[in-house]
Amino acid sequence: MAPPKRAAFAGVLGVFALTWVQPMWPLEQGLHSTLTVIGLVALWWVDRRWPLGSGAFAAICGFIAIHCIAARWLYSNVPYDAWLQAAVHWSPNATFGWERNHFDRLIHLLYGVCFTPALTQLTRHAWPALRTGQAFALAVMAVMCTSLVYEWLEWGIALLLSPEAAEAYNGQQGDMWDAHADMLLATVGSVLVWPLARREAGR
Repeated sequence: MAPPKRAAFAGVLGVFALTWVQPMWPLEQGLHSTLTVIGLVALWWVDRRWPLGSGAFAAICGFIAIHCIAARWLYSNVPYDAWLQAAVHWSPNATFGWERNHFDRLIHLLYGVCFTPALTQLTRHAWPALRTGQAFALAVMAVMCTSLVYEWLEWGIALLLSPEAAEAYNGQQGDMWDAHADMLLATVGSVLVWPLARREAGR
């Protein structure tokens, strides 16, 4: 593994460890963190078998690190508004009139942004004859499909929990269209990567 990849991987492991210092909701954080462990193992295995570019690898590590932070606060409790007010004296909630915590929306948008470059590269590994646009389209479809499967998985886990624990885990915050919005944002994030994919192909 190249030094930039080792640094990115070590960084996300450090963030993961820090988010488990005095956890506030250990059970729910543990459920979310299973995806973190699976994701890190899968990233390590995939990169050994089909080496990713350093940028694509670091993007996935960055996403997993942010997911770790979100998991600590169960997404809907991430105090981003308080952080921004303390850092830059600006409140997005007050500016945009938000009444719900939107950190989960950011995570789903970043899923599309951060995974699409790697998925495009892996598609080119599997089918070298594909043009960049074709590989990118398949990557976007993969983001859409995995987003759907994730929402199914989240729903299935919620069925096994008490109503209170299910709400804490899902973080719908009373939004009946939560799953639809999450899948849409992942797709939008994926599509936004197209200029970068086209530029990389032109090099």
